[in-house]
Amino acid sequence: MSTILTVSNLTKKFGYLTAVKDLSFTIEKGNVYGILGPNGSGKSTTLGIVLNVVNRTSGDFSWFDGNMSTHEALKKVGAIIERPNFYPYMTAIQNLRLVCKIKEVPEDKIEEKLELVGLLNRKNSKFRTYSLGMKQRLAIASALLNDPEILILDEPTNGLDPQGIHQIREIIKKVASQGTTILLASHLLDEVEKVCSHVVILRKGQKLYAGRVDDMMASHGFFELQTTHTEALLQFLKNNNGFSKVTQENGLITAFLNKEMDAEVLNRSLMEAGIVLSHLVKRKASLEEQFLTLTNSQAN
Repeated sequence: MSTILTVSNLTKKFGYLTAVKDLSFTIEKGNVYGILGPNGSGKSTTLGIVLNVVNRTSGDFSWFDGNMSTHEALKKVGAIIERPNFYPYMTAIQNLRLVCKIKEVPEDKIEEKLELVGLLNRKNSKFRTYSLGMKQRLAIASALLNDPEILILDEPTNGLDPQGIHQIREIIKKVASQGTTILLASHLLDEVEKVCSHVVILRKGQKLYAGRVDDMMASHGFFELQTTHTEALLQFLKNNNGFSKVTQENGLITAFLNKEMDAEVLNRSLMEAGIVLSHLVKRKASLEEQFLTLTNSQAN
């Protein structure tokens, strides 16, 4: 698998503020990557640096295995890092023709890209008549006109209503299914969990985790339990070395596993101990829970 982007020990300081600190990660071809972190964690600064619009303080980055200059490499990149900036009095198709002239690419892909983002039937409508979601979808069409090897999106669903968010996410999945690598910055855990295969988690400009979303969520999960024999159940769980932590809230007991355990096996063991359950559900820890565990454990 070829490497599209390598970031090595990247640091960016704005005066006394360190926005990105000693950041390293790689982007491999054919995956959907999320740079995840709260506002102010350095996501947009990182994207700005690799797109040559923000100067780095130290460290390095290279595109496509370092085989070409950044200027040449960026011709194979599509990016939206700010709000869509089109002429309001021009139609979608007129705006995209202008983008083709600026990018020095042929105009023969315009209708194909409009269809991909669901705007072909509005190709002759003026940009000012578009909703916020439609404007964002047109921006994605614009970024795809040069058939980029990687599409970079900074907070692509910011400010959109639920329908607009859903449409953008479906477009991202569709573009990825056609073989385009995607790198998106987001503060939304839900976004990363739904569309990304890999994640880089940032906090105050520093990397907390980089890897597959699945691997991050590969905990053994937890049981949610209820019974009228609460004290006996709590004692049973605390004496069982299969559980790392047991909590109780509003009558619901949550038992976190530190090794794999089947719900049927647990239920049988409890029955043999004279504990009858009224509620038994096994769950996997969500990305949100993993994220909170990670950020809390590394908080200053």
